[in-house]
Formats: sequence, structure tokens, C-alpha cells
Amino acid sequence: MKGHEAIAIITTALSDELIVGANGFISRQLYSIKDRPQNFYMLGSMGLASSIALGLALAIPNRKIVVIDGDGNILMNLGSLASIGHSSPKNLIHIVLDNESYDSTGGQPTVSSTVKLEKVAEVAGYKTSKKVSDVGSLQHVVAELPRLEGPVFILVKIEKGREKTSRVSIAPEDIKKRFAFAIGSQKC
Repeated sequence: MKGHEAIAIITTALSDELIVGANGFISRQLYSIKDRPQNFYMLGSMGLASSIALGLALAIPNRKIVVIDGDGNILMNLGSLASIGHSSPKNLIHIVLDNESYDSTGGQPTVSSTVKLEKVAEVAGYKTSKKVSDVGSLQHVVAELPRLEGPVFILVKIEKGREKTSRVSIAPEDIKKRFAFAIGSQKC
């Protein structure tokens, strides 16, 4: 399964959840597949999408928060898994697209082939931790999401390879403003 296929499956299964997309190709693909004000696109700050999602989950406990992360991103900030597990937000869904590489920066290998991220999440305190590697399994897992109490961690194995996609054309300040409006905050 390719990254854009996984994101399409995930976004098709979601309705009004808030989504934080990790920087690089993940935000680009999310933007091209399903742009909406409820999406927060990381345009830099590698590794911090999960921390932002945790903050949102704690601040807005009545909304489901989904973070679509990459293996390289989560490896840059493994401490966020411990923070999420400790805080245990029931409304947080953490999806990691794992292609065992830093595709956005040139395809350098990550260590996710030997570091079992789904096991790290489990030990860190996520209530549910699953690994999927095909379209049918991903469709089944995302269909279960509304019934699962978080924090939930789903590792999605995807193929390596850069997929052509355009950059997010919304200025960072405008991403912030429209996202704040979507969550009902006028303080941004």
C-alpha cells in the first residue's frame, strides 16, 4: 500500500475529527486528498505533530483528535509516546505511516525496521496498539476507531517511494487561523 492510499482510506473513514498531519509528504498528501479547515498541516518542526495532537486532545476532550505521523517523525520525538501514554487522552488516535525511510528528505533509512513502534506505544501506555500492512486490514481498523477508547496507536506499513504531490499552498498563519476557527477558538 502506498502512503496516499493509506491517507485516502483513513480520511474516508473520518467525519468531523480534527487531524494533525506530520510535516513532509504526509501533510502534502493529506492536503491533496482531503483539504478542510479541521486539518492542521505541519510545514516544519519534524516530530512535533504528536505533541500538538496531545495538546489538542487534552484541551478539547469532547473532540476526537487524529494525528497522521510518519516513522521518521515519531522517531524524532519518541518522548511524545510516553507523554501520550501517561496522559492517556481517550480522544486521541495516533496513526503512523511507516515506510522505514525519511522519504521527504531523500529516502534515508530509519530504524523502524528493528524498533517495533507499535510495541513501544503499547509499553508507553496506549490503550490499543495495532499494526497493519494491507488495505483490507487498514479499512477494518479504521472502521473500529469510533468504538475504541484512546489513546489508540496504529502502525501502518506502507511502501517506500516518493509520490508526486504538490506542496500545501496555504500560508502557515492561515492554516492556524482556519484551524482555530474550525475548533471554535477565537484566541488565535
